[in-house]
Amino acid sequence: MSLFLDALLDSSLDDSIRGVPPGTAPLRLRDVGAQGWRPAAGDMALPVLTLDEDAFAANRDLILAYARHHGVALAPHAKTPMAPQIASALVEAGAWGATVANLQQAAVLLRAGVTRLILGNEIGGIASGRRLGALLAAHPDADLRAFADSPAAVETLAAAAQAAGRPPGRPLAVLIEVGAGRGGARDRAAVDAILAAVLRHPGLLVLDGVATYEGAVATSDPAETAANIAALMDRTAEAFALVRALAPERPLLLTAGGSAFFDMVVAGLAPVAKADGNATLVLRSGAIFFHDHGIYERALGALDARRGFACGGATAADFRPALRLWAEVLTRPEPGLAICGFGMRDSSFDQDLPRPLRIHRDGVALSADGLRVTRLNDQHAFIAVPAGPDFAGHDLAVGDIVEFGISHPCTCIDRWRVLFGLGADGRVRSAYRTFFG
Repeated sequence: MSLFLDALLDSSLDDSIRGVPPGTAPLRLRDVGAQGWRPAAGDMALPVLTLDEDAFAANRDLILAYARHHGVALAPHAKTPMAPQIASALVEAGAWGATVANLQQAAVLLRAGVTRLILGNEIGGIASGRRLGALLAAHPDADLRAFADSPAAVETLAAAAQAAGRPPGRPLAVLIEVGAGRGGARDRAAVDAILAAVLRHPGLLVLDGVATYEGAVATSDPAETAANIAALMDRTAEAFALVRALAPERPLLLTAGGSAFFDMVVAGLAPVAKADGNATLVLRSGAIFFHDHGIYERALGALDARRGFACGGATAADFRPALRLWAEVLTRPEPGLAICGFGMRDSSFDQDLPRPLRIHRDGVALSADGLRVTRLNDQHAFIAVPAGPDFAGHDLAVGDIVEFGISHPCTCIDRWRVLFGLGADGRVRSAYRTFFG
């Protein structure tokens, strides 16, 4: 364990952190599990966001098994939880490395001892390049690969390599980004210009492979999405051949793969890596470890519908949503309406509203079937409550604790400074600090 992670576990939590009961004396992060808190019992200050650790571990093992089955590697995108404890544990469990989106995220993971990183984004101009160089100088053991989708991006990386002051033989590794819908070189001419720019900086930069992101070309039409991704994979393979011609002996990377269409990436690029014989396909899936009750539930359902999850008899339906949001009923101001104590400051809402799963009352868990979140204010959730004796929840009362599933982990966890891990008994057994800046 790195000194940073060890110090993190010794850092103090108090009731300024959502979830920690008011009046709790400051305690170390590593001691949170000894408190015996159960959000379903009202032991914690609500709202609170929790991680089902057994579900998370099962998801981790499933996607790692998938990667082994297909001969690919994983560099989970750290932007989803931005919790160095989690990123470090995933590497220990078998991940190739981690992916970051910007310099702040890279700094956090490097301090945590996660040194093999893909910087999966362009970072800006020369000033940003110098900042990257300073970061690399502070972490001489960093094994970082950075995206470039234009000659200007290459100049930024050259400035970083210059500022890093690395010894001869340790140039900064560049991944040529091919793309559509977001960043990335759009055609062969753009790729050629990037390659030429990298070659103008021998000793500072080295060609290390090709990157893309298939989610940017997805549409609401599955057939159109499949065609778009296939075309993008073809362009990525073409760019890879150009890089290989310029770097005939170097081990190279091909990297793509979010959490919705990674099967199409494997189908399109794994044969390219295998035929090359000296290349690794690295998937950057991040949200898959958390799954959800919304956008990724639908995405993995579609993945199974196209029979894309081939892994020793497992299916994508075996992934389990691991995040839960817990909140209390504050008021029943009129028939058919309950107000719960959470809102836009606590939950994602860009890809569906939270879904009520269970009602907890006096130690009994009741079904929440029929309840529906209709809208959110900053710190209020409006819950439509059906009328009649058939409502399985037996109506909602002030003080009931409602357990919600969320949609889109990436825009939910970032609202929380601490994510609490739950064991199978529903008690908190760990706590994860997040570092979203």
